[in-house]
Amino acid sequence: MAGGQDGGSGGIITLIWFGLIFVIMYLLLIRPQRKRQKEHEKLIGDLKKGDKVVTTGGMFGTIFAIDDERNRIILKIGDDIKLEFLKSSIAARVDK
Repeated sequence: MAGGQDGGSGGIITLIWFGLIFVIMYLLLIRPQRKRQKEHEKLIGDLKKGDKVVTTGGMFGTIFAIDDERNRIILKIGDDIKLEFLKSSIAARVDK
């Protein structure tokens, strides 16, 4: 008779373990990723003409124009070289 009562408590312990694992996964993986995503969105929103940036591909340039409708940025790489990138491909702003 005592064996039947132990089976119910084992299920509760299993639920507690799954809950702990979820909390740990949230704290170690999901939360930091969301923080980085918000920081990147803030960076993209704060970009303006003349900012020096680096793309995710490692290309450095100065923002020549911003096209919000098409979600693109035109970077001036050299004197007569201008390239068009998606806004999301901007990795960081480079200090002036």
